[in-house]
Amino acid sequence: MQRYKVIFMGTPIFATAVLTALTKLAPAIELIGIVTQPDRKVGRHQAIRFSPTKEFGLAHQIPIFQPEKINELYTTLEALQPDVIVTCAYGQFIPERILKLARINCLNVHASLLPKLRGGAPIHKAIIYGEQETGITLMKMIKRMDAGEMYAQEAITITPDETTATLHDRLMVLAGTMIEKYLLDIITGKLLGTPQDDSQATFAYNITRDEEKINWFLPKQKIYDQIRGLYSWPIAYTTVVNVIYKIHQVIVAEEPLIEKDVDLVNGTIIAVLKTGVKVKVEDGYVIITHLQREGKKVTPAKNYYHTPSPEIMPGNIFI
Repeated sequence: MQRYKVIFMGTPIFATAVLTALTKLAPAIELIGIVTQPDRKVGRHQAIRFSPTKEFGLAHQIPIFQPEKINELYTTLEALQPDVIVTCAYGQFIPERILKLARINCLNVHASLLPKLRGGAPIHKAIIYGEQETGITLMKMIKRMDAGEMYAQEAITITPDETTATLHDRLMVLAGTMIEKYLLDIITGKLLGTPQDDSQATFAYNITRDEEKINWFLPKQKIYDQIRGLYSWPIAYTTVVNVIYKIHQVIVAEEPLIEKDVDLVNGTIIAVLKTGVKVKVEDGYVIITHLQREGKKVTPAKNYYHTPSPEIMPGNIFI
């Protein structure tokens, strides 16, 4: 049997589904190394945390490489003589000279239906933009971001109450399944690539701090999409009485905007109810069901009905 030496590049938990699939393809696939981001200090106590892909490599006795910059690894990767490089959410731009080290192919696993949502935050942006479907694309790595020819795509429907957390997990499973199904056919040339239509490209750049802040002047559906698109990371936020609150979950109120509230500033707290905190927006109301005061734990918003707060009270304005 022909054996292919594969180097994998990836960092977060999402990427471990691809790693698992690669190990299932042994002995045809020989995983000779995992390239992941360096260990980072996290939390109040600055504890060192390994990336999920490093944890996977340690558990499976696969060599691990953690350069600060991928170019530092050129000589090492060259000596390994990989047949294929597979990437998934690595977290660094991979230069062309590294890609050329693969004898047969460089393949990327991207969490969108390319050419839609090229970039580093395709799962978040699929929900924030109100897309009704997304999926996984297996594509050739080239110098341009997510622009290489496509070998395989599979779509899934985005449900109306989907969050980035739930969509992430479903796409993660799909990514692993597709690697098992298509990788060997891609390597052997049985499955050929199809060029992307650049005219149809849209972009999903990494989330900025400004994008995390809720714009209460948007329509209620857009606000709902923003909040669920940022859950469970990094979480949408707002301020009230100069205090930051993270807004974890909301529901869209079906009732229309009533006349007495029309001239109120968007973001005004209308009422604190048993169901949550009712907020006026451009075309109606949303009800916050879970929120988090800075420095505190997440709490059901209905708790403020039973325990009034000087911040979460009718008349105050989220900005």
